[in-house]
This record gives sequence, structure tokens and C-alpha cells, in this order.
Amino acid sequence: MKILIIEDEVYLAQSIATKLGEQGHICEMCTSTKDAIHSNNYDVVLLSTNINGQDFIPIVKTFTSSIIILMVSYISNDTVSKPLAAGAKDYIMKPFMIEELIRKIDHYQDYEKLKCRNIAYEKYLKHTLLNAKHEQDINMIELPLFISSSFQKYSDAFAFEYAQSKDIPIHFITLSDPKSLQEVSSLPQSTLLYIIDYQLLKKSDKKEFLELIDGRKVIVSSSDKIEDIDYPIVEIKNDNNIFDKGEILPIEDYVKFIVLNYQDKYPDTELSKKLGISRKSLWEKRKKYDIVKKK
Repeated sequence: MKILIIEDEVYLAQSIATKLGEQGHICEMCTSTKDAIHSNNYDVVLLSTNINGQDFIPIVKTFTSSIIILMVSYISNDTVSKPLAAGAKDYIMKPFMIEELIRKIDHYQDYEKLKCRNIAYEKYLKHTLLNAKHEQDINMIELPLFISSSFQKYSDAFAFEYAQSKDIPIHFITLSDPKSLQEVSSLPQSTLLYIIDYQLLKKSDKKEFLELIDGRKVIVSSSDKIEDIDYPIVEIKNDNNIFDKGEILPIEDYVKFIVLNYQDKYPDTELSKKLGISRKSLWEKRKKYDIVKKK
């Protein structure tokens, strides 16, 4: 990582830079906030808030994308509270062991990675489940709940929407994993579980499974029809229902379904290319099926 050390005690700054350099980090040093403000391309900023006559808030606001750790000799509003409120991540008291500083740096670096990864996953899920709709009222749902749907993404959309509406984390488990039942039993009772592939569970294991989820916050998904259980069951079908017929579709029905469900996702040029038809033919099929494209 690239680390900026803002410290007017040159010997201390050099000592920190040397020890961090031994860990593979690239360190730069400056003795005032004015010198530091010329660049913001750093992963970590170590800011001493004991430099006399310095305003630390502009530094914190300049390095908003960096992990800012305050190095302080005493705690006050100016040295700790205000910089933390402005966006600094943490502070460490002088004198400190370099191992403790490295631990803090590693901790916040891991946190930033997880935050970025979580944002990417949320965007991907939103994109993937964009066309997966259901008509269930999330607020009326009681858990445990079983979902029967031949389309996995419809169950996924329901489960993740439920977790988001309740603002709670969700734990994903597939029953295709031989150790899935042990995983369920090992998790805290308060954990929201989303369990898929119920149709793969052996009959001999279903009794144990139902006992494990009794009284827990669990959403169970199956691609087959669910019977002989005492829990609520929701059946989610495709709006057009054309893939639930268990038969080979006529080409015209397939094209109609794709145009109706994906015309808002792809431009006409790309959609017609995916269907292997011309844009003129796509326009003609819209007219034939009386499909209106939203503008």
C-alpha cells in the first residue's frame, strides 16, 4: 500500500516509515498539512494531530478515499473527536507499538475490501434479479417459509428483498452440500437463513431438516412442488407462465416472451442480434404481438 505519514517529529516519521517499509508498504512523509494537501493518491494517511497551529479537517476531507488513522498524544475535541466526525477512521495513542498500528491498518483495509465487494454484489444481484417479480406482501410473511418456483431467480429475488426490507444480513445455504444440515444446526437461532435445493433433500433427511428449522428465520426454496409440510408455502410462477408447461415452445411464443421481457434491458440492435433477426423484423413482431416499448 501507499502510505502518507504527516508528522512534524521527523525521527518518529522515519521510524514508522522504515518499519512499514519492511512490511512491503511504500511510505512518503511530510511535516505539515499544507504540504500534504497537494496529493490525495494514498491508500492510508497517518495523521499526527499534535502538530501546532495546523487545521486537520481539510486533510480529512481531502483524503476521503483513504484510510485515515490519527496519531495522538492526548485526546480532545480538536485532536480526536472532530477529525473522526469529519471522516477519519480511527486513532492510536503515542507512543505505540508498530504492530498495533499495522493491525489497525490491516483491519480497515479488510473492511474497505469487504465494503467494495458488498457494493459490487448488491449491484450484481439487483441487475440479475431485475426481471424477477413476485406478488407477495413481504410484511405479511411469517417464517419459516417455503417457496416453490421452477425459476430459481424468482425465489432469490423474494429472499433478498425480504432481507433488505428487514435490514438484516442473510446466510445462504444449498442443500446440495453434504454438510448443509450441520451448517444449519451450527448457526445462531437469530440468523436469517436462505436455503435452496429442497428438492434434492433425501426423504430420510427431511424430518431432521424440518426439526432443525422449526421456530427459526428460514426461507426454503424448491424447484419442485412442496407437499406434506406444516409451514406456509408460496408458489411463484413466471408472469407469462410459458416455461411452466413442460413442453417445447413454438418459436413465435419464445420470441414474444423474449421481446416482452427483455426489450427494456437491451437496445433494439442488441436484442434483434440475440434473437437472430433484423431490427425491422423486431419492429414487425412488436406490431404483430401488440407490444408497446416504453420510452
